[in-house]
Amino acid sequence: MIWIGDVLVSRGEGGVYNERMLGGARVWEPYRSKLAALYHVGKGVELEPSLRVLYLGAANGTTVSHVADYTEAVYAVEFAPRPMQDLIEVARRRKNVIPIMADATRPETYAPIVEAVDLIYQDVAQPGQAAIAIRNCLFLKPGGYLILMLKTRSVDVRKDPAIVFDETIAALKEAGFIVLESVWLTPYHQDHAAIICTKPAKPGE
Repeated sequence: MIWIGDVLVSRGEGGVYNERMLGGARVWEPYRSKLAALYHVGKGVELEPSLRVLYLGAANGTTVSHVADYTEAVYAVEFAPRPMQDLIEVARRRKNVIPIMADATRPETYAPIVEAVDLIYQDVAQPGQAAIAIRNCLFLKPGGYLILMLKTRSVDVRKDPAIVFDETIAALKEAGFIVLESVWLTPYHQDHAAIICTKPAKPGE
């Protein structure tokens, strides 16, 4: 990751969402992006030029644009029509962003488009977030990473966020993932947590 002092940045064309510039680089603001917040409060996954990323819940493309600055390709899945318009504009300016209008709960609908990826990043505001991640990991290379941004209130507003957090980790482990890091995103995002996993390679792979 690229830091200028204690400021996280990405090197790419600015003006995507009126972000600040610093030393010719785009400031990646942790209050605007949960992934940026993760790099401030935890370790996360180092983004590298060779990585191919499946991004679930791309929204307007704010964080997508920063991820694209670091990586080879970003398959950006978004279901809602209005943010999809902004995402398409991001893709127009960044040729390594592939916008896909689809429902992340139905990965079979975009399976013909998405190749094997090194990283799945998920940020969806709906119930069953662990199940969505597990379903989409058919695209993940052995040894690849999953970053699940858990929106606990979207899973079950009646439950204590800590319980939702623990249940999500248990579901990922049961599905065969190795949890590498789990961290709350406070003070940047309340009741949100990041869970970083890896998909172990099977013998002979």
